[in-house]
Amino acid sequence: MSARRDRHSDRPAPRAWGGAVLAVALGVAAGPAAAANIKVTVDLTPAGLRNVTSPDQAMGAGIDGAQEGDIDRLFAGHNIASMRSAGLRPLTYRLRTELGIEAWHWGEEGTWSDPAHAQGYWVGNDRQTRPILTSWGYKLPRRGDTVDNANNVDYSRLTDGDPATFWKSNPYLDPSYTGEAQARPQWLTLTLDAPAQVDGGEIDWGEPYAVRYEVQYWSSLSDYDPAGRWVTFPTGAISDGAGGHVRLRLGAAPGSVRYLRILLQTASGTAAAGATDPRDRMGYAVREVGFGRWGADDAFQDVVRHAASHLGQTSTHVSSTDPWHRAVDRDPNLEQAGFDRVFASGLTNGLPMLTPVAVLFGAPEDAAAEVRFLKGRGYPIRQLELGEEPDGQYGDPRDYGALYLQAARAIRAVDPTLKLGGPSLQSGFTASYMSPEVDRSWARGFLSYLAGRDALKELQFLSFEHYPFDDICGDTFGKLRAQTGMMSDVIRRLRSEAAPALPPLVISEYGFSAFSGRAMSELPSALLMADIVGQFLSEGGQTAYLFGYPPNVPINQHQACAGYGNMMLFQADADGQAKDPMPSYFTARMLSGDWMQAGGRPHRLYAVTVEGGEGAVTAYALTRPDGRIGVLLVNRDPTAAARVTLAAVTTLGREARPLTGPGKVIQYSPVQYSWVSDGPNSHPGLDLPPTRRSLGRSLGPMVLPASSITVMVGAPPR
Repeated sequence: MSARRDRHSDRPAPRAWGGAVLAVALGVAAGPAAAANIKVTVDLTPAGLRNVTSPDQAMGAGIDGAQEGDIDRLFAGHNIASMRSAGLRPLTYRLRTELGIEAWHWGEEGTWSDPAHAQGYWVGNDRQTRPILTSWGYKLPRRGDTVDNANNVDYSRLTDGDPATFWKSNPYLDPSYTGEAQARPQWLTLTLDAPAQVDGGEIDWGEPYAVRYEVQYWSSLSDYDPAGRWVTFPTGAISDGAGGHVRLRLGAAPGSVRYLRILLQTASGTAAAGATDPRDRMGYAVREVGFGRWGADDAFQDVVRHAASHLGQTSTHVSSTDPWHRAVDRDPNLEQAGFDRVFASGLTNGLPMLTPVAVLFGAPEDAAAEVRFLKGRGYPIRQLELGEEPDGQYGDPRDYGALYLQAARAIRAVDPTLKLGGPSLQSGFTASYMSPEVDRSWARGFLSYLAGRDALKELQFLSFEHYPFDDICGDTFGKLRAQTGMMSDVIRRLRSEAAPALPPLVISEYGFSAFSGRAMSELPSALLMADIVGQFLSEGGQTAYLFGYPPNVPINQHQACAGYGNMMLFQADADGQAKDPMPSYFTARMLSGDWMQAGGRPHRLYAVTVEGGEGAVTAYALTRPDGRIGVLLVNRDPTAAARVTLAAVTTLGREARPLTGPGKVIQYSPVQYSWVSDGPNSHPGLDLPPTRRSLGRSLGPMVLPASSITVMVGAPPR
C-alpha cells in the first residue's frame, strides 16, 4: 500500500430527458473583483453517457487486518452502527497477511500436509464446526525477505547467521503445478549498506540447490536507474553446482557495487533426508549467503551483516517464498476478522463482498476450500480478489500470473460463475523493480503472461489502489488539482495495458496517501474523496472502496512536516469507539444519499466539461431514478468562492434554459469543519454536518464556498 506501510494500522429505469445538455455557469469572486466565469457543461445526450451504476455497487469501504486485540474492539456494536451510517454499502475485505509475508488460516480448523508434526502446507476445512470470529497470519520460517509491508517484525533467513534455517522458493512455481514447459527462474538479491568492492561470495545451499546459476551485480548505484542492468561477474556463471557450502571467486566488478543477485536457473530436484512431500524437491533453498573480498591469506572478508533481525541484517529480497509453515508460527499480532463475524455484523449490507483469496503465500487447494466454505454457509460472494499488492512486493508479474491461474483453476472447479480478479496493484503506475529483462510495466507483464497462456478470460476485473501522494507536506490544494490528471492517466494506462480484454476497473483502496498525516483529517481529504469517486465513476469505473472504514486515531508515519491525522470515518475515543465524525464521513453521506439516491436502482453518469477557473472547480453529473439531476461540485480553491448559475440545454445547439425547482443544495465547507493540530492529541475543532437548503421553482445563483463540496439536485427545464 498503501497505508499499510503501517496501516495503524499501522468501501425503475431513470427517465430519459431527450438528449439534454446541462450547462452550469460559474462566476468566481476574488476580493472586490469578480474572477472569470467558469462554465460546466454536462452532456446528457446518448453520446455523453459514461457509466450506469448505483450506490449499492459504486461506493464501498474496506476492513483490514489488525494488531492483537483490535478485531474485537473494531467489531463492537457501536462501531458497526457508526460505520454503516456512512452509507457506503459494498464491502471489501483486505488481506494484510499477503503484505506481511504470512500464510492465512481463514479458519482455525484444517489439515496439515504433515499432521504428525503440525506443519507443512495448510488447507482449511470447508465445513468448520465452530464460528470463525478471528483468523490469523502465520509467519513463514522459509522467508527470504528482510522487510515486509505490514507489521515488519520478521526477517530473512538468508542473512540471519543461523545455518539451520533457510529460504526456499515457492514450489507452486514448478512445472508440475504451472503446466509450463520449464521451471520459472528464481532469484535472491542483497542490498549492501554502502557501495563496496566485491570479488567473491559464499553460499551455503539447502535442498534443493541450484545446479546452474549466475552471480550478478547491478550496473548502477541507484536501484531506480532506468539504464541499470544485471551483469554477471567474470566468473559468476556456474553450470555444475553440487550444493553444500560454496566459496566463489567471482572476479572483480569494474567498480564498487551495492546490489547483488543470484539468478537461479536449474534446480537439483533433491530434498533433505527423510522428506516425503513432493514439494520438498521443488524450487531452490539457500541457508546463508555472503559477499565481499578475498584477502591475500585466502581469508574471506564478508561485508554482509548476519543477524536474526530485520534491523541487524543486510537487506535481502527474493522472487518467491515457500508457504510451508508450522502451527507454532501463528502471529498473534496479525489478526484478520473471521468470515462469520464479518457477515453477521451487517457490514456487507446483504451485498456480495469483494472477498480475498491468498495467492502469494497460500495453496490453490486452500483457495478452493475457502470458496466451498463460503458457499456452504450461504454467504453472498461474487467477486474474488486473488492476492494483494504483488507489484508492491517487487515480485515477478509472471510468477504472480502462474500462481493466479492455479488459484483460478481450483476455484473454477467449485463455482465457474464467480468473478475472479486482482491483483490490487499497489499503484496503477507501478513498474517492475530492477527487472530490465521483463516488461517495465508490472501490470502489462502480468496481462501479457495471461494472454500467452490464453487465460485473459480468467481476469474478470482489474483492481488497483489509489493513494496519489507520498509527500503530504507543502501545497495540499495544488496536490488536489494534480490528482485529477493522475487519475485519468492511471485509468488510461490500465485500459491500454489490459487491451483487448478490458476488464472492469475496481479501486480496491483509496485515500490521500500511503502515509498518515493531518491532510487525511483536514477538509482537503473530503474534497479528494469527492473527486476520486466522482471522476472514477464518470470515467466508467465499477467500484471505489474507501480505506479507513473503522474508527482510528491520529498518527504520523513518514514526514514530520505532515503532522498528525489518519484515514478514518470517525476519530476513536480512548476505548477505540467511534466518537468524532470526520470529513470523509459527511462526504460519504453526501455522495451516497444526496448526489445519488440510496439503494440499487440505476443512475446514469454523463460526460462533463469545465471551462475556465484554471482547474479550481470540478463537476460530476448524473440522472437519478427519480428523474432529477444530481450535480456534484468541488471547489478546490482554498481562498475564493465561486458564484454558480445552473442551466440546461435540452437539445444540442439550443440555448440554455434554467433548471427548474423545486431543488436542494447540500454544502460542506470550512464553515462546518476545522482540525486542531496538536500532535497525537489532534482533533476536530469545529465538527458540524453539511448545510441543507431547499430551492424554489427558480434555481438562481448560488455560491460555492472556498474549499467546499456542493451537491445540487434539481429538475430539467420544462
